[in-house]
Amino acid sequence: MDTSPLILLAAGGTGGHLFPAEALGVELIRRGFRVRLVTDARALRYSGLFSKDMIDVVPSETARGRNPLQLAHAGLTLAAGTVSALLLMRRLKPAAVVGFGGYPTLPPLIAARLAGVPGIIHDANAVLGRANRFLSRHVRAIATSLPGVLDRDPALGPKTTTVGTPMRPAVLAAAGATYAPPEPNGPFRLLVVGGSQGARIMADIVPGAVERLEPALWGRLILTQQVREEDMARVRAVYDRLKVNAELAPFFTDLPARLASNHLAVSRSGAGTVAELAAIGRPSILVPLPGSIDQDQFANAGVLAEVNGGLRIPQTEFTSDRLASEISALAAEPQRLAAMAAAARSVGRLDAADRLADLVVKVAGI
Repeated sequence: MDTSPLILLAAGGTGGHLFPAEALGVELIRRGFRVRLVTDARALRYSGLFSKDMIDVVPSETARGRNPLQLAHAGLTLAAGTVSALLLMRRLKPAAVVGFGGYPTLPPLIAARLAGVPGIIHDANAVLGRANRFLSRHVRAIATSLPGVLDRDPALGPKTTTVGTPMRPAVLAAAGATYAPPEPNGPFRLLVVGGSQGARIMADIVPGAVERLEPALWGRLILTQQVREEDMARVRAVYDRLKVNAELAPFFTDLPARLASNHLAVSRSGAGTVAELAAIGRPSILVPLPGSIDQDQFANAGVLAEVNGGLRIPQTEFTSDRLASEISALAAEPQRLAAMAAAARSVGRLDAADRLADLVVKVAGI
């Protein structure tokens, strides 16, 4: 039986939470540790580092809205998840638990506190998420991707370390590809994505924007777009009519390589997407998801916009006319695209997994 120390990684079942957990897991395994993932049922569809025999599922529920019945149900589910996680702590005896955000991290991190197991949280966003904000006073260390995330709460400063966002091996490989701006009359590669679940707004706006481009640009365009199944037919019909070279799919498993091979990305601004754009160094047009309590995607996009590595367009201003204008301008200025790529790369961190692993080892005392 392998007796090397075990580190439990707790993450919500979306790519933005799971990918940094995977990256840390790869580094910890390289250092000789064992790792397991504690999450909710959504992650069972995940096919990265964590095989099914490395995943422990605990009950979890996101607290949404103010409906008393919904809040009570969420509270009871989280309580049941904490009991389940406590039993897990007693059985597995981990050296530390590292949480990456999302409500599924609450039961394992609360259980870790109750069981006396060192807890660490990592937040990839420019503002602390709600689950991590709750946990911040109950863990021994806080790791952030960006400096200044906790400036408004100086009491947490002594246990906060800025490490960056851990990058998966696929991202590190893609980061080695040098950005080559488009030739004046050569192919212009455009990537459109909307987060791990896709985004209807991209299906609503991008085809109209492409239609508004100069016909000469249609012939240059090599478009790759993430499109939900329910939107596929209407989006494909536009591109077929324009005779645009377009590859459409609900999800791309090789997204880091695709980011590296394109001249421009149009995307939501989840923490993982922004971190990967910075690590790989690619220009982008970012459309933050509106309606978030924390406005985290707006803040994330600001990280690239403030260094001129990306354009941030609020959804209220994201129209086909506006997008067509921005794409046309950028396609006509290859050197501006190259400058944006370099600016994005300047805020990327490729050693974050190593830095976070160092913190975990220190906190766990192993």
